[in-house]
Order: sequence, then structure tokens, then C-alpha cells
Amino acid sequence: MSLATQQILTTEPPSSALINMAKANGIVTEEVEFLGQQILVAQTVLQQAIDVIDNQLTSDDQLTVHSKYLPGSTIGKHLRHANDHFRSIIQTIDQSTGSELHILDYDRSRTRNSPMESSRASAKEKLAETMQKLGNIPSTTDWNAPVQLHAITPYDQKMMSSLGRELWFASLHCVHHWSMGITLSEDFGFAPSTLVHQGRDGALSKAKI
Repeated sequence: MSLATQQILTTEPPSSALINMAKANGIVTEEVEFLGQQILVAQTVLQQAIDVIDNQLTSDDQLTVHSKYLPGSTIGKHLRHANDHFRSIIQTIDQSTGSELHILDYDRSRTRNSPMESSRASAKEKLAETMQKLGNIPSTTDWNAPVQLHAITPYDQKMMSSLGRELWFASLHCVHHWSMGITLSEDFGFAPSTLVHQGRDGALSKAKI
């Protein structure tokens, strides 16, 4: 693990830092609070993947073992694919200017055969990097901003969404891909709404209402 990754994993979550700074300056708005909440959820789900790498996987070979239930599917591919969705959203925000319509394309922005599919160190570093980049999203970002989503369904189609909706989708998308058939913590692989409904303990199980 690189020094940069160690620093990311041992510092305060950027989303928490963003909200705390805003509170200190007396400028906490509903938009800033929403930003912090959604980023914290995303970072928590990504941290679950890092915890799996640290506590459940003992060799790089485990990342490339093909599932007997889903031919061609591997843990490494699940990690890379889920991370790609957050990376696409971050890239869309970084490349957007002014009133220009946000364009988001999950399918064409995939990074197949990435080192994180076969290396625990690479997977952990990329996941930590995504967590950091999520925390660096400007607090002025408009999460209700319209997004034109390009999708292969298999038809090449375009549809409207919003940045906030897509960030939430990316987090739930992770939950879907975290079902790997290995022993994990009780809250791993469940949607936050399910954990709240069942009254389970965990970082995502307490309703913030």
C-alpha cells in the first residue's frame, strides 16, 4: 500500500471534514448537508470493499477466481466495476463547465482489465483514491443539476437524471455487487433502507431523520 493510500485511510472522511468546516463558518445549507450525507454513504460502501480486501482476502489469486454461479464473474471485476461508476460521476463533475449539460456514460467509461481486478494492493489504492476524490467534490456542486445519461440497453439510448440521483444509484449499485458468497459482516451487502427496517447495527443502519 502506498503512502498516499495510508494517508487517505487514516484521515478524517472528507465529507465529514466538509460539513464540519461549513458548520464552523456558519454556512451549512441544505445542499451542503445533502452533499455530505451522500458522499459519506458512498465512502462507507467503498470502505466495506477495502475491509473485505484487508480482512477476508488472503491472496491476489482470490480476486480472479471465476464464480461457479456467474460464469466470467470475479471479485476483482465486481470491485472494478462498482468503482467505475463513482469514477464516472466524478469525471462528469470535473469536466462540466457553467450551465453546460452534464453527460454521464457508465458503459463507455469502463476500465476493463484494470490492475485492480487482479491485485489487492491496486484495488485498495483505487478504492481509497475514489473515496478521497468524492470528498473533494466542491461544496457548491448542484446535486439537482440535470444529467443526460447515455446507456446501452442494448439500444443506444439517452435519458435524463440528476447528479444527486446518480450518486445515490452508484452507492446502491455497490451493494448489489458486494454479494460474493464469502463470510462478511452482517450489514455488508444490504441496502441502507433494509438495515434501517430490520433495526441492524452498522454504519448505514441508522435512519438520519
